[in-house]
Amino acid sequence: MIHKPSIYFDTKDYELRTVINRFLGRDSRAPEENEFSFLQSALHPHGIKELTMSQEIRVAYAVVNLLDTLEAGQSQDRINALQSLHDEVLTSASSSFRYNTGRVLIQIMKNLIRAHGNEDEQLRLAHDFRRAASGRRRIVRRMLKRYSLLEMPEKWNQIAFDSHVHDANTKGRKSSTHLIMDAWIKGLRKLDVVYYNFIEPGAVAELLQAADIMDIRVRIGLEFQVWFRGRLVQFAWQPRGFNDWREMLAFMQEKPTQHLMRMGREASQYHHNYVMRLLEEYNSRLRHELSLEFEVSLTEITAQEVISYVGVGQTSRVHLAELIYRRIRNEFAMQITELKKRYVHGDEAERNAVKARVDKINDLTQDDIVSLWLGKEKNPHVALPGDPAQRGEAPEIMCLSPAGLTDWITSIRSPCYITLHLCSLTAEDVLELLYECKGMISHLELFNLKHYTDGRMKALQAVSELQSAINSGNTVVLKRLIRNMIKESGCLGKEEERCLVFREILRNLLTLQHYYAMHPLGTRIGSDSTSRSSKTHGMGFVFTETLPARARNILKKTGSRWKIVPIYQEIYARLLYYPKHYLFFGLTLTRLLRKIPGLCRFGMNKEELWEVNDKSVRYNEKADCIVALGGFQREQRDRRLDFILEKTEPQQAPSPGYAYLNTTFSNICKVAFGFLLTVFTFLYTQTWWVLAWFGPLVWFGITGVRNIIQAILGGGGLRRTPLLTWNDYLSWTRLSDSLLYTGISVPLLELGIRSLFLEQFLGLNSLSLPAVFFTVLSLVNGIYIAAHNSFRGLPREAIIGNIFRSLLSIPVAIVYNFIIMEIFIVVGCPMSYLTEGAAVLSKMASDTVAAVIEGFADKAEYLRMRHWDYTGKLSQLFTCFSQLEILIPEEDVAELLHRPKDFLKIVKMEAKDLEKLMIANALDLMYFWMYQPRARNTLARHLATMTQDERTILAHSQLVLTRVHEVSQLMVDGLVGPQFTRALAFYLARYEEYLRDMSKLTGIDLMPQERQT
Repeated sequence: MIHKPSIYFDTKDYELRTVINRFLGRDSRAPEENEFSFLQSALHPHGIKELTMSQEIRVAYAVVNLLDTLEAGQSQDRINALQSLHDEVLTSASSSFRYNTGRVLIQIMKNLIRAHGNEDEQLRLAHDFRRAASGRRRIVRRMLKRYSLLEMPEKWNQIAFDSHVHDANTKGRKSSTHLIMDAWIKGLRKLDVVYYNFIEPGAVAELLQAADIMDIRVRIGLEFQVWFRGRLVQFAWQPRGFNDWREMLAFMQEKPTQHLMRMGREASQYHHNYVMRLLEEYNSRLRHELSLEFEVSLTEITAQEVISYVGVGQTSRVHLAELIYRRIRNEFAMQITELKKRYVHGDEAERNAVKARVDKINDLTQDDIVSLWLGKEKNPHVALPGDPAQRGEAPEIMCLSPAGLTDWITSIRSPCYITLHLCSLTAEDVLELLYECKGMISHLELFNLKHYTDGRMKALQAVSELQSAINSGNTVVLKRLIRNMIKESGCLGKEEERCLVFREILRNLLTLQHYYAMHPLGTRIGSDSTSRSSKTHGMGFVFTETLPARARNILKKTGSRWKIVPIYQEIYARLLYYPKHYLFFGLTLTRLLRKIPGLCRFGMNKEELWEVNDKSVRYNEKADCIVALGGFQREQRDRRLDFILEKTEPQQAPSPGYAYLNTTFSNICKVAFGFLLTVFTFLYTQTWWVLAWFGPLVWFGITGVRNIIQAILGGGGLRRTPLLTWNDYLSWTRLSDSLLYTGISVPLLELGIRSLFLEQFLGLNSLSLPAVFFTVLSLVNGIYIAAHNSFRGLPREAIIGNIFRSLLSIPVAIVYNFIIMEIFIVVGCPMSYLTEGAAVLSKMASDTVAAVIEGFADKAEYLRMRHWDYTGKLSQLFTCFSQLEILIPEEDVAELLHRPKDFLKIVKMEAKDLEKLMIANALDLMYFWMYQPRARNTLARHLATMTQDERTILAHSQLVLTRVHEVSQLMVDGLVGPQFTRALAFYLARYEEYLRDMSKLTGIDLMPQERQT
């Protein structure tokens, strides 16, 4: 490792890198001591585990556990890890930019883990992670751009989707949970995951649970192939109408569904046999040809190797191609040392020959092996599954007619979608299938990004016209299309039968239109992504109109970087208003303000919902309403995997740059720069020695005091929790930024506006026309604040608020000026000193207003966070109580909670996991009360909305904290992680105080006399 100067990076960056590498270097097959603590999703991110490890380390553990393995047996671990990850990056976000911040944090952590072995890169990523965790928009937007992620609206209402993706249970690379996590990073909200022929219940449970956690609506589709006019066509069946994943699992246990799955497994086995025949062809012939082509010695690949590599997925040519690709590279790697010698010592011809060999290997991809070596052209003796000659050997389900298949699967589950995949189909094929299946086909996969890129959707425009004609109900247009099909087919030879079908459709146009009169023929737009191909786009699409303006501008600038989908579809916005749970001005003042005309919805949340018009879909090459979110992976290839011939001399690594400065050093530099600007400006403009020498201290002191007052007001004022002091609420980085920008404002306000413009150019001062004088100063200050807030990426509300803050500071400045003027008159100071200090007075007035306004803004932010905290935790508590009522039917659980010793004894026998959950809930609620700003106000509000029974349950559930031995043992065993001492000390020192506070708050005695003594 190259050591950087000490002014770069923080101690926490090194600690994060060390912890991650230690965790990655463990033996994943051995049980990690206390590992369950990192997956304990019951513990809240703002709860007691804050005392055990930092947020970045908790996120690291969650991502590592999520990416650690693809084995199906560890799916529940992945689900728990995803829940923890979601809570850490989203629920614990203290920024109003929390969704985009969370996406960036997960992406950086993924890269940090993948950079294992490159410690310099890991250190940079660790620092990036900690900077992005602040939620500052400018930093997060820079990271979004770096990782080719489009900014999504923080309302999280974008229409971002993908109607055709695969996970590791078919031929995809990612587990179900990993797929959902990556979909969330891209900003997707709807996902259709397609499986071939059958699906295992475990895959259903993992996928749908993961989707629930990340709030992504997932539809599961089963793709079946049947014969139609001498070739195979694909249908995707999506059963629907389930309330949750448990209902779908129950549906899969029904006999008709199980029979379908058995038939589907036969079809998958048929494809598996095809790949095995290709494997035999490789072992007997292809490997020798590949050996000659790439000058390597390739050994045979066994069937067991293929099966082991496929894992939980379904065997495909892609898996075999990847194995062959790895075998070629591994064999070539054994020759690279000798090739380097030949390259160094050989003549020009030898060097060119060696370089050509290396370039050939570097340019080789798995897709090349699939298309060039495992296709029909290279393997004429291996019949494809879609070969008509093999129809007699195909499994029963593949021999059904399209109408027979759709009738069958519709009878198994009536509320369902059936999607026809259009790969290589013509408009004539689509028309015939729609009519033959009698309206059972509910959707067309009008656009498949993979097939479109491959040039296999040549009939896209014709199919789009047919779909529009059917959905519009326009008989004239539909009739003309069908007549054109008859005319173009010529009704000769084998096409004569099709012409008869078309004439039958013409005679029954009303029947065809009736099929789609109530429910239009829908559209699916999918990427067909497997995350394996190096020549196709990744997953995801988004309607550009639903993106923020900044993201739309990026799409216009970058051109070809983002793939525009040639499909047009209309969308509409619908607005909903509902009351906020926390009000900036309080309930009474808010009600009064709502009586003012135009402010009837003041203090209400506005939710914007987007809706899609299914009937408006049509092909349009000039459309720009939908864009593909997935990058073109060929352009993103990792060149670090290339073989290199020329030895490069180690060079001194460049300086990491300003962004990677040590945080303390960076803060010192910011404050010093701002302070020096202030000093030089005051020395230049002031004639009074007091302001010349002490003016900078006064100026900076005003800013510092304002930040402290703001932090105290936001955190709870004088009634804040006693365990936190004023500096616990203060962000030193935020204070340093504030001091930097206030220092930059001094030359503008003091020198430029007060001295040069107002006094010298206009002849105005604070004594002659104080209202005009302070108005100009305040307005310029407001514009400056708005400008640097915009530069720093603060929310638009904060920018607008600071402009109004400047207006409100004008009368305050006039009052301050009058008071100081009276004091000067009393003590006999020259009035010229007062005019020279006018900028300081204006600054003090502005910060006075800011301390109050931004303090209340921080208060609202804390209340918002505490509302999320308590809503989630109380919901978890009452859900746990309901489960206990079911598990212990013969006991009154509410009464049992009042006897914690008996309660824990019974629960330990009946439901040991619920025992841990009850203790975890109580510990988190105690930590909220003792440490989190505004927690006490928020809990009091929640209690006011509860019934008496709910208050009793909440209060009595906290009595588990009196069982010191059980709670302490659980912590020692790993409930909060291996570093439990601080959390344990907090619990032992504070639980009685907490119970007394809860007794006063709820009016329920939780401290009987024997406990109080």
